[in-house]
Amino acid sequence: MWLVTGATGHIGNVLVRKLLGRGEKVRALIPAGESRDPLKGLDVEAMQGDVLDLDSVFASLRGVRGIFHLAGVISIMPGPNPFVRKVNVDGTKNILKAAKEAGVEKVVYTSSIHAIQRVDASAGVIDESLPYDADNPYGAYDRSKAEATLAVLEAAHAGLEAVVACPTGVIGPYDYRGSMMGAVIHDAATARPSLYVDGAYDFVDVRDVAEGLITAAEKGKRGESYILSGNKISVRYLLETVREITGRKFFQMKIPFDLAKFAALFTPMYYKLAHATPRFTPYSLEVLKSNSNISHAKATRELGYKPRSVYETISDTVKWFKERKSF
Repeated sequence: MWLVTGATGHIGNVLVRKLLGRGEKVRALIPAGESRDPLKGLDVEAMQGDVLDLDSVFASLRGVRGIFHLAGVISIMPGPNPFVRKVNVDGTKNILKAAKEAGVEKVVYTSSIHAIQRVDASAGVIDESLPYDADNPYGAYDRSKAEATLAVLEAAHAGLEAVVACPTGVIGPYDYRGSMMGAVIHDAATARPSLYVDGAYDFVDVRDVAEGLITAAEKGKRGESYILSGNKISVRYLLETVREITGRKFFQMKIPFDLAKFAALFTPMYYKLAHATPRFTPYSLEVLKSNSNISHAKATRELGYKPRSVYETISDTVKWFKERKSF
């Protein structure tokens, strides 16, 4: 049996589906009050618990051979965020402590491409040779994922069978919670007016990430990291692809980057007051202008990782939203 933390998240629920499809037994550690809709109808053992509660982590490991640790908090808001660090770092350390004492066979930790030290495009391609940066100045999320990843690698160095996977921007079907980019695709598919800025990033299909995590468990080497990237595309390409797939025309307007940067100084306050899901912040703008030349050559070489085309991903995402009667 495999334990999956963060099983109700986008990557998590797709990973559970992939594991069940391979005939594996799965236990999901789910915090109290968290919606289980993404796992509805799946033959998974749901156990109430929290990565911040060490006792519940130990209890969840009974009869478990390995752990896929995905539980975490994502934030693109500026400034420090103690809760983000607490869940992402302390929760991961609880998993590592319990895994070591329980003698599990394998731990696969889902980190993030943003945990890796930023380098500009002139420095070349981003790959696993770059260090994790716990002093990253760009956001609390990035720093927390880097710190947690370093803890995983330290545990691996001490003998724990643990590997790290670093996805890029994840998109795709089964996006029950409505991720930031999933919302962009949904809005475009429903022909809502779209504002965008020049910029591009590497986006990867959630199903490819889930497969990459499974092969990392099977073939990944202790203490190694594997970047699970996809294809570099612009925001405009994404919007135009949705329009091509749906056949629906919708209003698009490109916002000058300097104007967007100025406006983003005020949007975090709006999101806090409106209790709205952040999309347009200084962090998200920085990501679109950052080096997105990201290599998955190591994962391809050692794990057999091969991401699908982004067109297929966007098409399947639109189809999934349509099947759920989201529009």
